[in-house]
Amino acid sequence: MKDAPYSLTTADRVEIHELPGRYGDAIDDRNWAALDTVFTQDAVFDLTGVGSRICNGLDDIKSFMESEAAHPRTHMMTNIYADSDGDGITLRFRIVALIGKGLTSTASYYDKIVKTEDGWRTRHRYVSSRRRDKRDAEVDRSGIAR
Repeated sequence: MKDAPYSLTTADRVEIHELPGRYGDAIDDRNWAALDTVFTQDAVFDLTGVGSRICNGLDDIKSFMESEAAHPRTHMMTNIYADSDGDGITLRFRIVALIGKGLTSTASYYDKIVKTEDGWRTRHRYVSSRRRDKRDAEVDRSGIAR
């Protein structure tokens, strides 16, 4: 393992831990402008692991959310943790979304995050509906026993 480029402070960890919550609130509230507090301007949002497409840039992410994505109104974020893998900070979390009539949907999120002037933001997100895709996620290749 390479030396970590960041030494995360408690304040960093608190802010990083809040990223999934800010994302969930933005989606649940249909507040696309709030995604500015989650993603960098040049963020990549890779939804191929859930049978969708790749969004390139914050404007494309917002456009996708507003026009193409069917969103549940309740997201619950779980299993949130961040660590330094020598190539930056990786944030991993799971969502459970209530989609109506007692049905739920789950997905795993794998984010590469960076510290900006405005705080921690996601630079690259890979979403997978299958837990085993974790081994194939671009943002999660280092340190995994095969």
